[in-house]
Amino acid sequence: MLRHDATHLDYGALVKARRTLDFSTCTRTVRIAVLSDAAVPQLAPLLEVLLAQHRVRAEIHLGEYDTTELAILDPGSALYAFRPEVVVILNSTNALRLKYYGSPGERAGFADEVAQRLAGLWDTLAGRCPALVLQSTYVLPYERQFGNFDHKVAESLYAVVAALNARLTALARERPHVLINDVEALASYVGRRQWCDERMWTLYKAFCAFDHLPLVAQNIADIVLASLGHVVKCLVLDLDNTLWGGVVGDDGLEGIAIGPYGDGEPYHRLQFYLRELKRRGIILAVCSKNDHATALEPFRSHPEMVLREEDLAVFVANWNPKPDNIRRIRETLNIGFDSMVFVDDNPFERNLVRAELPEVIVPELPEDASDYVRVLAELNLFEATSFSDEDRRRADLYRANAERQRLESEATDLGAYLRSLDMRITLAPFDELHLTRIVQLLQRSNQFNLTTRRYNLAECRAMMADDATWVPWYAKLTDRFGDNGLISVVILERRPDALVIDAWLMSCRVLGRGVEAFAMNRVVEWARAHGYRTVIGRYLPTAKNGMVREFYAQFGFDKVDESPTGEATWQLDVAAYAPREVPMVAVESAGSGTSDGAH
Repeated sequence: MLRHDATHLDYGALVKARRTLDFSTCTRTVRIAVLSDAAVPQLAPLLEVLLAQHRVRAEIHLGEYDTTELAILDPGSALYAFRPEVVVILNSTNALRLKYYGSPGERAGFADEVAQRLAGLWDTLAGRCPALVLQSTYVLPYERQFGNFDHKVAESLYAVVAALNARLTALARERPHVLINDVEALASYVGRRQWCDERMWTLYKAFCAFDHLPLVAQNIADIVLASLGHVVKCLVLDLDNTLWGGVVGDDGLEGIAIGPYGDGEPYHRLQFYLRELKRRGIILAVCSKNDHATALEPFRSHPEMVLREEDLAVFVANWNPKPDNIRRIRETLNIGFDSMVFVDDNPFERNLVRAELPEVIVPELPEDASDYVRVLAELNLFEATSFSDEDRRRADLYRANAERQRLESEATDLGAYLRSLDMRITLAPFDELHLTRIVQLLQRSNQFNLTTRRYNLAECRAMMADDATWVPWYAKLTDRFGDNGLISVVILERRPDALVIDAWLMSCRVLGRGVEAFAMNRVVEWARAHGYRTVIGRYLPTAKNGMVREFYAQFGFDKVDESPTGEATWQLDVAAYAPREVPMVAVESAGSGTSDGAH
């Protein structure tokens, strides 16, 4: 998981680590092509080490120096033979500078010309392979021909590079398969004066000073990991001296520091930062050693609190050990420990959680609360590759789910409880409107995921266009607590002799509510309607999907094959299948290809 800080990004140490790197613990391989107008062979070992730390083996194709266009435009190039899953395009301002000074035309249009040329390469790539493209921004130049007046001269190099970055970003927004690798942000953080070693550029065409190359590699690794589903989902927060200054149990509601000025300002700033994370989809939870009512009072009654009770998906305040309470929060949210970050000012509590729950990310916090936001932001824990409406509503979704779980624990008749939820489900073919969320679910779901096939946007679009081979569905669910959103993906492959379940995954938020039975009814119904006698299911084991190892058995499938590593093939006789009763109403959706109705 992403738990690094800059102190671990030492170029010499990473190169040394590559010499003894053991890939045997890697559970996933990703093919990365790196194309650049600078020389970047030193980048490959750094990427291999940084990704292997997260059990991802990187197979890397390095393009020849300054051959980006040739590699992409030639359909027979080694780039396409490599079949990349990710294409990294690194552009150097040093290389751009030479073209800018040598440009005979109107320089005010130079930025748009370069941006359109790069966008054309992205589109060519998209037409020839389903790879994700990571396009770098350009580092702003240190020289300013007009001084501060450069900003007002559109054809100055400084203004051209700034405009080019803005144009690239705008063009990338129009293309979901293109993500921005913000090298300019890295250079600004380090200092542009130190970023590039001009002597190394002259001698070797080095992309940047070697000391800073690990930052570039880490930035790329962060994006790749996020695209593979390695993302933080939940921030677990301590309260006293973390979310506010002081101890609410001792100092009282009036005595804690939380106002926008003076002693409370660092905590006020932190709460704003956390609220913005919540709005972009990070779940906030509280884990505090306090009396429950005392801990809750500031959220309900303090006029200067930024965060309110409704911003928190789970609130646990008692005197139990914090690792126990974090386990309870994880069970309530049904997420992995490796997607949780624990933030606490107390070194004892941090070390205890690290010892008992090593998968949880536990950042070191500085003694001065003024630096809390800076330290958390520097870790880049919240890298994302997409942002959907469901991300905006995620905290509310989990909060509603916690309320469902509370009611379920109090119910004595599970069937009656499920029926009382008034669930309504829609099963429909993939469409453009929901494609971002579909890909996000494909990339992130780990536990209820039968094959963990991480199809990307281009691959999903290809399925939508090939209905002779693929039947790709998504499912949405609502109930009396609200909209659960898009919660499941089922991909069927049409083969001559059988209908094959290629992928089946579901959000753990809706486990045990009959969604899987509803979907299986539809799978078999579709198979029967299209003349299939057999449905084949596959289970590919991972470190996290053991909960669905026997998924097919509950629906009457027979296991016909199993390898020593646990890969299993299951088979169902369509004629023998009896539809399961499900506690939900089906909602018609155009193009579902199945008949709907209550069950």
